[in-house]
Amino acid sequence: MNTFEKIYEVVKSIPKGKVATYGQVALLAGNPHWARVVGYALHNNPDPQTIPCHRVVNREGRVAPNYAFGSGEVQRRLLEAEGVVFEQDGRVDMAKYCMKL
Repeated sequence: MNTFEKIYEVVKSIPKGKVATYGQVALLAGNPHWARVVGYALHNNPDPQTIPCHRVVNREGRVAPNYAFGSGEVQRRLLEAEGVVFEQDGRVDMAKYCMKL
């Protein structure tokens, strides 16, 4: 399995209504230094119906301003549709919604 495939497998494992950080995905994919690679892989997501890249946020719980399939608002709407609630400052409550390792 190549690096992107490993990343996509991890992202597929993020439960609906939960999020993971780029760093968590990198760690679970086999290298904690791959956070930027995770972002690149998700930007090139070949199958957004199967690989829910909208569930990956930064370590502060913020959505990507240049979300691969639209703006950060698109990512936010997808997460809200799964029950993820955003704080007033636009961040996901990581204590509540972050996938546990």
